[in-house]
Amino acid sequence: MQSKNNRRLFIKNVSAGLGALYIPLSSNAKNNFQQKKKIVCVGGHPDDPESGCGGSLAKFAAAGNDVTIIYLTTGEAGIDGKSHNEAATIRKQEAINACKILNAKPVFAGQIDGDTIMNNDWINKMHDLIDAEKPDVVFTHWPLDSHKDHQVASLLTIQSWMRAQNKWPLYFFEVCAGAQTVSFHPTDYVDITDTQEQKRKAVYCHVSQDPPDIYACGHASMEDFRGREAGVKAAEGFVRLNGKMINGTIL
Repeated sequence: MQSKNNRRLFIKNVSAGLGALYIPLSSNAKNNFQQKKKIVCVGGHPDDPESGCGGSLAKFAAAGNDVTIIYLTTGEAGIDGKSHNEAATIRKQEAINACKILNAKPVFAGQIDGDTIMNNDWINKMHDLIDAEKPDVVFTHWPLDSHKDHQVASLLTIQSWMRAQNKWPLYFFEVCAGAQTVSFHPTDYVDITDTQEQKRKAVYCHVSQDPPDIYACGHASMEDFRGREAGVKAAEGFVRLNGKMINGTIL
Protein backbone atom coordinates (compact mmCIF):
# COMPACT_ATOMS: atom_id res chain seq x y z
CA MET A 1 0.00 0.00 0.00
CA GLN A 2 1.19 3.51 -0.79
CA SER A 3 2.39 5.34 2.31
CA LYS A 4 0.55 8.44 3.50
CA ASN A 5 3.68 10.57 2.99
CA ASN A 6 4.12 9.39 -0.58
CA ARG A 7 0.44 9.97 -1.30
CA ARG A 8 0.61 13.47 0.19
CA LEU A 9 3.68 14.31 -1.91
CA PHE A 10 2.02 12.87 -5.01
CA ILE A 11 -1.12 14.98 -4.60
CA LYS A 12 0.95 18.09 -3.81
CA ASN A 13 2.90 17.87 -7.04
CA VAL A 14 -0.06 16.87 -9.17
CA SER A 15 -2.07 19.76 -7.82
CA ALA A 16 0.77 22.12 -8.70
CA GLY A 17 -0.01 21.04 -12.25
CA LEU A 18 3.39 21.35 -13.88
CA GLY A 19 5.98 20.37 -11.31
CA ALA A 20 5.67 16.62 -11.69
CA LEU A 21 6.56 16.80 -15.36
CA TYR A 22 9.97 18.36 -14.89
CA ILE A 23 11.32 16.90 -11.71
CA PRO A 24 9.12 13.92 -10.89
CA LEU A 25 7.59 14.39 -7.45
CA SER A 26 10.61 16.16 -5.99
CA SER A 27 10.26 18.73 -3.24
CA ASN A 28 11.99 21.47 -5.26
CA ALA A 29 10.07 20.86 -8.51
CA LYS A 30 8.19 24.13 -8.24
CA ASN A 31 11.39 26.19 -8.22
CA ASN A 32 12.41 24.77 -11.57
CA PHE A 33 9.46 26.46 -13.27
CA GLN A 34 10.80 29.94 -12.71
CA GLN A 35 12.72 29.81 -16.00
CA LYS A 36 10.98 29.91 -19.37
CA LYS A 37 10.80 26.50 -21.07
CA LYS A 38 10.28 25.33 -24.64
CA ILE A 39 7.56 22.70 -25.01
CA VAL A 40 7.12 20.62 -28.18
CA CYS A 41 4.26 18.25 -28.97
CA VAL A 42 4.32 15.84 -31.94
CA GLY A 43 0.96 14.52 -33.17
CA GLY A 44 -0.12 12.35 -36.06
CA HIS A 45 -2.95 14.56 -37.31
CA PRO A 46 -4.58 17.89 -36.62
CA ASP A 47 -6.74 17.42 -33.49
CA ASP A 48 -4.51 14.74 -31.90
CA PRO A 49 -2.32 17.05 -29.78
CA GLU A 50 -5.35 19.13 -28.88
CA SER A 51 -7.43 16.17 -27.69
CA GLY A 52 -4.51 14.31 -26.10
CA CYS A 53 -2.79 17.06 -24.16
CA GLY A 54 -4.37 20.38 -25.15
CA GLY A 55 -5.11 21.26 -21.54
CA SER A 56 -1.48 20.76 -20.57
CA LEU A 57 -0.15 22.69 -23.56
CA ALA A 58 -2.49 25.58 -22.75
CA LYS A 59 -1.29 25.52 -19.15
CA PHE A 60 2.36 25.57 -20.19
CA ALA A 61 1.68 28.52 -22.50
CA ALA A 62 -0.25 30.40 -19.80
CA ALA A 63 2.73 29.97 -17.47
CA GLY A 64 4.89 31.87 -19.98
CA ASN A 65 6.47 28.92 -21.79
CA ASP A 66 6.84 28.68 -25.58
CA VAL A 67 4.76 25.86 -27.09
CA THR A 68 5.15 24.33 -30.56
CA ILE A 69 2.90 21.64 -32.05
CA ILE A 70 4.38 19.54 -34.87
CA TYR A 71 1.69 17.83 -36.96
CA LEU A 72 3.14 14.82 -38.79
CA THR A 73 0.37 14.96 -41.40
CA THR A 74 -2.20 17.56 -42.39
CA GLY A 75 -5.13 15.15 -42.19
CA GLU A 76 -5.41 14.62 -45.94
CA ALA A 77 -7.56 11.50 -45.67
CA GLY A 78 -9.80 12.82 -42.92
CA ILE A 79 -12.77 14.32 -44.75
CA ASP A 80 -15.13 12.11 -46.74
CA GLY A 81 -15.87 13.44 -50.22
CA LYS A 82 -12.86 15.77 -50.25
CA SER A 83 -9.63 15.30 -52.17
CA HIS A 84 -6.40 15.12 -50.21
CA ASN A 85 -5.53 18.67 -51.20
CA GLU A 86 -8.97 19.98 -50.25
CA ALA A 87 -8.95 18.17 -46.91
CA ALA A 88 -5.40 19.31 -46.13
CA THR A 89 -6.34 22.96 -46.75
CA ILE A 90 -9.34 22.72 -44.43
CA ARG A 91 -7.61 20.80 -41.68
CA LYS A 92 -4.47 22.94 -41.76
CA GLN A 93 -6.57 26.03 -41.11
CA GLU A 94 -8.43 24.23 -38.33
CA ALA A 95 -5.09 23.38 -36.71
CA ILE A 96 -3.90 26.97 -37.03
CA ASN A 97 -7.13 28.16 -35.40
CA ALA A 98 -6.70 25.65 -32.56
CA CYS A 99 -3.10 26.71 -31.98
CA LYS A 100 -4.22 30.32 -31.63
CA ILE A 101 -6.51 29.27 -28.80
CA LEU A 102 -3.76 27.25 -27.13
CA ASN A 103 -1.16 29.98 -27.76
CA ALA A 104 1.02 27.50 -29.63
CA LYS A 105 3.03 27.65 -32.84
CA PRO A 106 1.94 25.12 -35.53
CA VAL A 107 4.50 23.27 -37.65
CA PHE A 108 3.48 20.86 -40.42
CA ALA A 109 5.99 18.08 -41.11
CA GLY A 110 4.56 17.13 -44.51
CA GLN A 111 3.71 13.44 -44.32
CA ILE A 112 0.43 12.09 -45.75
CA ASP A 113 -2.49 11.03 -43.59
CA GLY A 114 -2.97 7.26 -43.75
CA ASP A 115 0.33 6.71 -45.57
CA THR A 116 2.92 7.73 -43.00
CA ILE A 117 6.50 6.54 -43.33
CA MET A 118 9.10 5.41 -40.83
CA ASN A 119 12.51 5.39 -42.52
CA ASN A 120 15.94 6.93 -42.11
CA ASP A 121 15.10 10.04 -44.12
CA TRP A 122 12.08 10.78 -41.96
CA ILE A 123 13.94 10.03 -38.75
CA ASN A 124 16.44 12.70 -39.80
CA LYS A 125 13.69 15.12 -40.82
CA MET A 126 11.83 14.76 -37.54
CA HIS A 127 15.05 15.07 -35.59
CA ASP A 128 15.83 18.31 -37.41
CA LEU A 129 12.31 19.67 -36.83
CA ILE A 130 12.43 18.94 -33.10
CA ASP A 131 16.06 19.98 -32.69
CA ALA A 132 15.34 23.34 -34.34
CA GLU A 133 12.90 24.09 -31.50
CA LYS A 134 15.53 23.38 -28.83
CA PRO A 135 12.95 21.71 -26.60
CA ASP A 136 13.05 21.32 -22.84
CA VAL A 137 10.14 18.85 -22.86
CA VAL A 138 8.53 16.85 -25.68
CA PHE A 139 5.13 15.14 -25.82
CA THR A 140 3.96 12.58 -28.37
CA HIS A 141 1.61 9.65 -28.90
CA TRP A 142 1.79 6.45 -26.90
CA PRO A 143 3.61 4.00 -29.23
CA LEU A 144 0.97 1.30 -28.69
CA ASP A 145 -1.85 3.36 -30.20
CA SER A 146 -3.96 1.42 -32.68
CA HIS A 147 -3.60 4.07 -35.41
CA LYS A 148 -0.51 3.54 -37.56
CA ASP A 149 0.03 7.28 -38.02
CA HIS A 150 0.11 7.70 -34.24
CA GLN A 151 2.67 4.92 -33.99
CA VAL A 152 4.86 6.50 -36.67
CA ALA A 153 4.69 9.91 -34.99
CA SER A 154 5.68 8.31 -31.70
CA LEU A 155 8.52 6.21 -33.12
CA LEU A 156 9.97 9.13 -35.08
CA THR A 157 9.95 11.19 -31.89
CA ILE A 158 11.56 8.38 -29.90
CA GLN A 159 14.29 8.07 -32.54
CA SER A 160 14.80 11.84 -32.35
CA TRP A 161 15.17 11.54 -28.59
CA MET A 162 17.76 8.80 -29.05
CA ARG A 163 19.77 11.05 -31.39
CA ALA A 164 19.51 14.17 -29.25
CA GLN A 165 22.80 15.30 -27.76
CA ASN A 166 21.00 16.81 -24.81
CA LYS A 167 18.24 14.40 -23.86
CA TRP A 168 14.94 16.11 -23.17
CA PRO A 169 12.20 14.58 -21.03
CA LEU A 170 9.81 12.67 -23.31
CA TYR A 171 6.19 12.10 -22.33
CA PHE A 172 3.49 10.06 -24.08
CA PHE A 173 -0.16 11.17 -24.12
CA GLU A 174 -3.33 9.16 -24.65
CA VAL A 175 -6.25 9.57 -27.07
CA CYS A 176 -9.57 7.68 -27.12
CA ALA A 177 -8.48 5.46 -24.24
CA GLY A 178 -9.40 1.84 -24.80
CA ALA A 179 -10.27 2.40 -28.47
CA GLN A 180 -6.97 3.82 -29.70
CA THR A 181 -4.61 4.07 -26.73
CA VAL A 182 -4.23 0.75 -24.91
CA SER A 183 -2.19 -0.52 -21.95
CA PHE A 184 -1.60 3.06 -20.79
CA HIS A 185 -0.73 3.59 -17.12
CA PRO A 186 0.20 7.21 -16.34
CA THR A 187 3.34 8.06 -14.43
CA ASP A 188 2.61 11.80 -14.32
CA TYR A 189 -0.43 14.06 -14.37
CA VAL A 190 -1.19 17.67 -15.17
CA ASP A 191 -4.13 19.38 -13.48
CA ILE A 192 -6.08 20.97 -16.36
CA THR A 193 -8.98 22.23 -14.27
CA ASP A 194 -8.20 25.83 -15.26
CA THR A 195 -7.58 25.06 -18.95
CA GLN A 196 -10.19 22.36 -19.57
CA GLU A 197 -12.53 24.76 -21.37
CA GLN A 198 -9.65 26.23 -23.38
CA LYS A 199 -8.78 22.70 -24.51
CA ARG A 200 -12.38 22.05 -25.50
CA LYS A 201 -12.46 25.23 -27.60
CA ALA A 202 -9.27 24.16 -29.37
CA VAL A 203 -10.71 20.72 -30.12
CA TYR A 204 -13.90 22.33 -31.40
CA CYS A 205 -11.85 24.26 -33.97
CA HIS A 206 -11.61 20.96 -35.85
CA VAL A 207 -15.11 21.28 -37.24
CA SER A 208 -14.49 18.78 -40.04
CA GLN A 209 -13.72 16.07 -37.48
CA ASP A 210 -17.03 16.24 -35.58
CA PRO A 211 -15.75 17.54 -32.21
CA PRO A 212 -18.67 16.10 -30.22
CA ASP A 213 -17.66 12.69 -31.54
CA ILE A 214 -14.07 13.28 -30.41
CA TYR A 215 -15.31 13.85 -26.87
CA ALA A 216 -17.74 10.95 -27.17
CA CYS A 217 -14.72 8.77 -27.93
CA GLY A 218 -13.89 9.09 -24.25
CA HIS A 219 -12.00 12.34 -23.78
CA ALA A 220 -14.48 13.90 -21.36
CA SER A 221 -14.47 10.76 -19.21
CA MET A 222 -10.67 10.53 -19.51
CA GLU A 223 -10.26 14.04 -18.11
CA ASP A 224 -12.62 13.19 -15.27
CA PHE A 225 -11.01 9.82 -14.51
CA ARG A 226 -7.43 11.11 -14.62
CA GLY A 227 -8.57 13.94 -12.40
CA ARG A 228 -9.99 11.45 -9.91
CA GLU A 229 -6.69 9.55 -9.97
CA ALA A 230 -4.78 12.77 -9.33
CA GLY A 231 -7.18 14.17 -6.77
CA VAL A 232 -8.24 17.18 -8.85
CA LYS A 233 -11.29 18.10 -10.95
CA ALA A 234 -9.74 17.35 -14.36
CA ALA A 235 -6.35 16.09 -15.45
CA GLU A 236 -4.37 14.64 -18.32
CA GLY A 237 -2.16 11.62 -17.75
CA PHE A 238 1.24 10.91 -19.26
CA VAL A 239 3.82 8.15 -19.36
CA ARG A 240 7.39 9.35 -19.05
CA LEU A 241 10.04 7.56 -21.10
CA ASN A 242 12.34 5.64 -18.77
CA GLY A 243 10.06 6.53 -15.86
CA LYS A 244 10.10 4.01 -13.04
CA MET A 245 6.94 3.98 -10.96
CA ILE A 246 6.94 2.73 -7.39
CA ASN A 247 3.68 3.09 -5.49
CA GLY A 248 2.58 6.00 -7.66
CA THR A 249 5.88 7.85 -7.27
CA ILE A 250 8.39 8.40 -10.07
CA LEU A 251 12.00 7.77 -9.08
